[in-house]
Amino acid sequence: MDHATLSWDHCRSLLSVYRTGSLSAAARTLGVTQPTIARHVEQLESALGGTSLFTRSPQGLSPTEAADALIPHALAMEASAAAMVRAASGPDDAMAGAVRITASEVIGIEVLPAILAAIGADYPQLVFELVASNETADLLRRDADIAVRMVRPSQGALIARKIGDVALGMFARRDYLERRGTPSRLEDLSDHALIGFDHETSGVQGLRAQGLELHREMFTLRTDSDVAQLSAIRAGLGIGICQVALAMRDPRLVRLFPKEMTFPLETWLTMHGDLRGNRRMRIVFNHLAEALTMYMAEGNAV
Repeated sequence: MDHATLSWDHCRSLLSVYRTGSLSAAARTLGVTQPTIARHVEQLESALGGTSLFTRSPQGLSPTEAADALIPHALAMEASAAAMVRAASGPDDAMAGAVRITASEVIGIEVLPAILAAIGADYPQLVFELVASNETADLLRRDADIAVRMVRPSQGALIARKIGDVALGMFARRDYLERRGTPSRLEDLSDHALIGFDHETSGVQGLRAQGLELHREMFTLRTDSDVAQLSAIRAGLGIGICQVALAMRDPRLVRLFPKEMTFPLETWLTMHGDLRGNRRMRIVFNHLAEALTMYMAEGNAV
């Protein structure tokens, strides 16, 4: 392979075709022409000794095994390039520039925006990039600067602080219970509309390890989106499990079986160790830790 012929443009085009499945869609995504994308892919294939990266199918361009093998490295380059741009967005000693934060769907959508608004009011030159996803970001690869995680980080290069336990509980809307009756025993739940998962996740496995038996066939509404489950509980569709602190902010929601159906979910705030000398990262990290600790306490005080 001729390493001199490789460039970030080639890898960026590779990722775009991989994600979109066509040259034209990749070109639109990157704001270049289709011939440019095709040329980049051809040049990359040539640099790899003539290895084919995509094959044509009725659904578009399908990646070969060679392309699949390259994608993790291209993603690492993409994350490093984005991290470099964020690093250049403001001096290390200034409260200005970009901070990329990743968190679970519920925390990212329901909790963090208000916290970031408060931080932004104090430091208006900060720019936040918020990734709300249940996928675990790779901080070592610099997919994000700061992460809120529901599992203890294992990488030694990360700064990790446990900020508490998110309390999960069972809730239903008041008018749903008026229509269907309030279950007095756990066994009564079999007569109710239950809200839960479509595919088993690590979170579900964690709840099962804590003694809660959950099976897909139990649920009237099945969705793998925690935010959709929360929305369905708020809409009065049935009974479901959600974060206590969020549910208690809605006076229409009633908690069921608070003793039997209480599940702590440990929560960690993490950051790459190399960022400890960056003032904006350090201050945002500390603000998040303080605000999220208060949020955890709100749910556990009920």
